[in-house]
Amino acid sequence: MRVLVIIDPPSSLRPRSDTSVALMDECLLRGHSVFVCEPQDLSVRENRPCAEVHQVTAVNRETAPAVTLAHGTEILPLSRFHAVLMRKDPPFDTTYLQATQILEYARGQTFLMNDPRGLREANEKLYFFRFPDLIATTLVTRKMDEIKAFQAQLGGDIVVKPIDGFGGSAVFHVRPGDSNVNAILEVSTLGGTRWVMAQRYLPEGKKGDKRIHLLGGEPVGWLKRVPAGDDIRANLAAGGSAHATELTDRDREICARLRPHLIADGLHFVGIDVIGDYLLEVNVTSPTGVQAVSRLYNFRLEAKIVDYIEAHAPRVE
Repeated sequence: MRVLVIIDPPSSLRPRSDTSVALMDECLLRGHSVFVCEPQDLSVRENRPCAEVHQVTAVNRETAPAVTLAHGTEILPLSRFHAVLMRKDPPFDTTYLQATQILEYARGQTFLMNDPRGLREANEKLYFFRFPDLIATTLVTRKMDEIKAFQAQLGGDIVVKPIDGFGGSAVFHVRPGDSNVNAILEVSTLGGTRWVMAQRYLPEGKKGDKRIHLLGGEPVGWLKRVPAGDDIRANLAAGGSAHATELTDRDREICARLRPHLIADGLHFVGIDVIGDYLLEVNVTSPTGVQAVSRLYNFRLEAKIVDYIEAHAPRVE
């Protein structure tokens, strides 16, 4: 099987934490051929979607560089690959949008994970509005006065974060009477030019949140992420720590509610974040945490994911 993984610069991959590294390693262990490119390496030539790719010859999950690449590149049509994995980290910007539009022309020629149409439709901070009974009270706006009114209405703490952020970046805890509230909102909204999400603060978040990996809409791996010190962010990239946990009935209810929507949108592999009884985010662009899950439970979650890719990949020449 030939697999193409669309990623950020290969030199930026973190050997012990990036899910893309684990997936490529698993593919190589099975004898598959693995190639990488960045979004700007995509093109359309002679009416065919193509990519200028590097072949991955080795993966190192201990020390950088995480991947070793063969010398030179080649331009191949996407139809030559059994599977194409879009694993570029947010933000979802113009380059990302146009990359998904190019990937549209590979539909039916290869297995696309995740589906480019689903990636465009499923903003990671907005997708959960499809399930209003699963989420905490939330406002999305660019206007600072609306955020202040929202906080006053709730009568307590709120969390503010940009809708195109990731990894816990630019997440602010805003408390009533905070003398820095204007500065926080100016920075968060970029002076009223960027949409942000304001959400009721959930005190149970201090004890951590859950990252649950869904494959084909079914939960296949999960962990608890605990913030470091006084930080409110549990993201592993922001210093949170990973711990083993159990799924509750509410967690399974949330997964079951999402499943038909994820399947309909071609979102084969996602990571959802849950605090207490509430769904916080649906991460679809490059869900991470697989290596942490595998270490916590002493099994290879990446193997399940590659099993899924093999089962869905078409036969190509």
